[in-house]
Amino acid sequence: MYDVVIVGAGPVGLFLACELGLAGCSVLVLEREPEPRSPWKVKPLGMRGLSAASVEAFYRRGMLHPLLTASGIDEDPGANLDADEPSPPRAAGHFAGMVLDPAKIDVAALPFRLPSPALQGVMASLEAVETVLSERASKLGVEVRRGVTVSAIAQDDETVVAHAGEHEYAARWLVGCDGGRSAVRGAAGFAFVGTEPQFTGYAALVTIADPEKLSPGFNLTPTGMYVQTPTQGHIGMMDFDGGAFDRSQQPTREHLQAVLRRVSGTDVTLSDVQLASSFTDRAMQTTTYRQGRVLLAGDAAHIHSPLGGQGLNTGIGDAMNLGWKLAATVHGYAPDGLLDTYTRERHPIGASVLDWTRAQTAAMRSDPLGQAVQGVIRDLLGTRDGTTYLFGKISGSSIRYDLGSEQPLVGRNAPDLRLEDGTRLGDLMQDGRGVALDFSTDRRLHGSAMGWESRIRYAAGPARNDLGAGAVLVRPDGVVVWAGDRDPDREAFERAAGHWFGSPATTEFQERA
Repeated sequence: MYDVVIVGAGPVGLFLACELGLAGCSVLVLEREPEPRSPWKVKPLGMRGLSAASVEAFYRRGMLHPLLTASGIDEDPGANLDADEPSPPRAAGHFAGMVLDPAKIDVAALPFRLPSPALQGVMASLEAVETVLSERASKLGVEVRRGVTVSAIAQDDETVVAHAGEHEYAARWLVGCDGGRSAVRGAAGFAFVGTEPQFTGYAALVTIADPEKLSPGFNLTPTGMYVQTPTQGHIGMMDFDGGAFDRSQQPTREHLQAVLRRVSGTDVTLSDVQLASSFTDRAMQTTTYRQGRVLLAGDAAHIHSPLGGQGLNTGIGDAMNLGWKLAATVHGYAPDGLLDTYTRERHPIGASVLDWTRAQTAAMRSDPLGQAVQGVIRDLLGTRDGTTYLFGKISGSSIRYDLGSEQPLVGRNAPDLRLEDGTRLGDLMQDGRGVALDFSTDRRLHGSAMGWESRIRYAAGPARNDLGAGAVLVRPDGVVVWAGDRDPDREAFERAAGHWFGSPATTEFQERA
């Protein structure tokens, strides 16, 4: 029997598998597709924008360089790390097709931002992302079985069993990472609620007989939106038809041409279609991310339109949050209620993303109400404050969990704090443990931290920029859970460590230490 069975070998399932494998769990991943390669995963249709928060997750697990290499990106993520302030982003994304100007972002206003190899977003193909994660998962002993379709789930107080044809796969826990049409979600009885679609979207690789009739980039029109990427023939369209297109049918050349002519206001001609698919802005979310021994992550827990590229990034955030908590539960040292914090912390993030995409849909509508909203957004994007606010949402830098503390660092993704000897927080997080950084010179926290050595990595010394803190305690997912002042309180640190990491190590270890 496995510790965890994960259903779905996409980026979210594989990232979660790596987190669990890193923590020493036995993991089986079941994937219904028989082969990992697909034309939908390679450039251009497979390109996805990874936010700075997602890139940071790869950086903190030592996978940033492999990701850049697999994506064909020839750059040094460590450049400009000696600067006093982080560099502004090269690109800032868009809101409802209205592109943010990076020059208008007030980097100093972003919360607790320090120079890091992972402050920029990255364009990567799904194939590159899955290749890097698959290789890491294999090295960690994760087993992946393809061509397995899960049809039913049964669970009791001790185990959960996934049924696939004549085969049964038993584990202590099961996580559905099997996408928007999740079989796990339905089989486990999760309630799935939300709003119905306003538009049908299309992504297609086509041959355009007269491409000069279309404008490059995002184009909002009185009847919808179309996107023409620098890759010739890659077209995206959004048609406000109330989601009426029958998505069980493959879009024909004639249908795609009619939609493109309608939303572009031109008589453009499509001479050929190589690949095409459709989607909607249906926005749904499960009411909880856990039912007994079954959990959900990524699109299995929340679906929405792909506007702004939030789906993959939200799913990676789910996996990063869940991985260490589920591993602690498997190994028996999780504090009471730790696994329940997964839903408590990530469900509001998912709900916020759904509203974010709904707002973009509202701003794209061709009626007077939508046009009025679009005008307000354009005015906001003309200001530094408005652009900075929207970038904070897109990049993930504005996320803060409510952990019951008014200390401004607590609940936020930790900045890449750097000790004077050159050690960076990101370097210390690659083994998946939490990190205690003690900036005091007399090692005030050393004795207490050693009691959690198997779960918390301790590092001490002056910092290049300590952001006014005397010490910080960082969870394995990079979230600050405690921060002390210039004279750190050992008892407060111990309470925080015990709250998040369980009881100290064994008495035998403490005596040896």
